[in-house]
Amino acid sequence: MAKKGAHRVQVKLKSTESPHHYYSTKNKQNTTDRLQLKKYDPVIRKHTTYKEVK
Repeated sequence: MAKKGAHRVQVKLKSTESPHHYYSTKNKQNTTDRLQLKKYDPVIRKHTTYKEVK
């Protein structure tokens, strides 16, 4: 029997406009490229693009 959540990994999402970052999870099997999400940045108080970093 396979382990539950074996393909899920934790990734760091860094803001493109400030030093702020979030941690999130993604399924590496379904999403092979890097994540890019629009999230709220509390440092500059507006929504910005967050990109996955190594």
